[in-house]
Amino acid sequence: MQHGLFLILVGRCQAPVWDVGESRHITGKKPSPYVNHYSFHILDGEWGHITIKMSGHPPFPVQIILNGHEFLERQARRAGIVFEKEGHCFTGISDPAGFRQIAETFTEASVTGRLTAVCNRWIYTSCLCFALDLQQQERSGFQYQYSTYQFEFSRNLIFAVGHPMKQVMEALVDRNRVRLDVKTLKTILGRKQRRYSSRRRKLEDWHITVERPSYDVTIFKVHCGKLALKMYSKGEGVLRVEAMALNAEELKCGRLVEKFALSIQRLKAILERFVEALSCLDRCFISDGMRNDLPTPSMVGTTRVGGVDFNRRRMQRVVHGLLALAASPRGFTASQLASHVVAQKTGEQYTYSSRQAAYDLKKFRGKGIVFRIGSSHRYETSSDGLRALSALVLLRNKILAPLLASATQPRFTSGPTHPSNLDRRYEALRKEMWATLSELGVAA
Repeated sequence: MQHGLFLILVGRCQAPVWDVGESRHITGKKPSPYVNHYSFHILDGEWGHITIKMSGHPPFPVQIILNGHEFLERQARRAGIVFEKEGHCFTGISDPAGFRQIAETFTEASVTGRLTAVCNRWIYTSCLCFALDLQQQERSGFQYQYSTYQFEFSRNLIFAVGHPMKQVMEALVDRNRVRLDVKTLKTILGRKQRRYSSRRRKLEDWHITVERPSYDVTIFKVHCGKLALKMYSKGEGVLRVEAMALNAEELKCGRLVEKFALSIQRLKAILERFVEALSCLDRCFISDGMRNDLPTPSMVGTTRVGGVDFNRRRMQRVVHGLLALAASPRGFTASQLASHVVAQKTGEQYTYSSRQAAYDLKKFRGKGIVFRIGSSHRYETSSDGLRALSALVLLRNKILAPLLASATQPRFTSGPTHPSNLDRRYEALRKEMWATLSELGVAA
């Protein structure tokens, strides 16, 4: 079977239903009742497997599910591109440049015509005809207007050898989960859902999780409202990054199918921002010029603002907040930064208002570390600024603090039972640092 309808399933769920009152006016029933829905499974020559879920009651609302991976698969075969595929993931491609050119068609305006054509090709002749035949459709002028609700954009990083890919993924998660303020670390062995697990709570506005559904798979997720970002390993040599719009309204560019190309472009920019933020946090660097320039005053427009004194505890909390919000898909506001700063102080009352956060953000704007998104009140960190902030935190917390602490610990302990390479390096540095400070007359 090359194309056509091959399966119809029936189920019940809520849907808007029209009701004709005594005055012959059409109104919607409140609340929406549970009615039969018919899922039409269709095999299309261009898009592959399509699912059209239609209500059996007027106004016959429809949900259409398409898979862009199957579209790319068919287009690549027509172009003579050889590929390997595992599930919905392309693990090997003979012509990456040609394949990328095919994938970029989703960001072009012509994709609107393709989506509209495949919907019209099946919805009237294979689905709606069971409720309204073609003559009734023509006489009533019944037509659908299409809009988007959920979609995702993914990017695959293909490694020739699987072991380096695993090291890269584990290093990214291990180094960045603290800097990005991971609130929940879930390590689940075996099945992801257990019988005794409670119902999942509603996602918070800013939520980061690390999941391990099996011993060799790590999933790094970032949720921000109705937008979500995910990074995980797929197969032995593919690192997959996904950006998901759980509700297209979150992208603020309209839900009509005519805006689909623009929505994909914005989702692509969010994914690239996420990958760039993780890369900057993982490969941090600060130059001597920037380090020396941070405490000095600067100018933001015509306003003179103070410098960034990293020795102050308040500024350290602000830097931690900027790192935690770095991967936010739509940037962050001063109030969100203030909430992160206040949350870092536990055990006692700490006041840090949005106005104070806005003033501190202006200091970082003067150093080129933070910039405002357009004319809005949302902010993002620059790539160089993110590397610099991450380097400052790393140098202070992971290098200077342990080494200076060794001056008051002359007794050498045995250390952990199974030390890692980093533990051995810390122990060697501690012993050498204590000896050096003792030689200089600094150690106690």
